Amino acid sequence: MNVNYCMPVIPSADLEKSLRFWTEGLGLAADREMREDGRLVGCMVHREAMFFWLNQRAGEPVPEHCEGVRFYWTPDDLLGIHRHLKNLGYGVSEIVAQDYGQSEFFLVDDDGYSHCFGMATNELPKNE
Repeated sequence: MNVNYCMPVIPSADLEKSLRFWTEGLGLAADREMREDGRLVGCMVHREAMFFWLNQRAGEPVPEHCEGVRFYWTPDDLLGIHRHLKNLGYGVSEIVAQDYGQSEFFLVDDDGYSHCFGMATNELPKNE
């Protein structure tokens, strides 16, 4: 038996607000919306072979003491996505060259999920 694919389901306290990070921030397309009484309660975000289902969270907005899901993103242009997310108003950390050879920055989205963006330090442009 093989498992060929996994699509994470990401609970959100305010789906309309969270969708901005996934579409404008990360450049994913949104479709397959599900609505209840006109309110967005679920949708797919995707690009190429990457798919996530965003779902309205049941219960309290961000559970206390819950780390939840963490994401590690590997962009083609670390400096560019850092600048882009910062320009959109997201609280991004500084880019740090780690001693294990990766340069990374972090942000926590509106639902409390941790996102790390990284690439090999030796692949960063030298003049920026």
